[in-house]
Amino acid sequence: MKSKRNLTRFTYETAAFEGWRLCISRAGTTFTKYFPDKKYGGGRKSLAVAETALSAIRGVLEGAKRINGKLSANTVRKAEKILNEV
Repeated sequence: MKSKRNLTRFTYETAAFEGWRLCISRAGTTFTKYFPDKKYGGGRKSLAVAETALSAIRGVLEGAKRINGKLSANTVRKAEKILNEV
């Protein structure tokens, strides 16, 4: 499996973590979440969950209001809620 935009594959033979990392930045705010293979039942399943979360966050961030060039607090809360629910 190969990394994609905003999704990076982590596979370390000597470490305990294998999975996907979602990382997206907008207007000075970065949202990051790890999707381990162990928790989601394999590489393909964790990728599917990560892609679902990424599309939901992109939907929130696309039409987001900006205050002084930064995302509004409400938008940040919505994106963080999506990441916490996954």
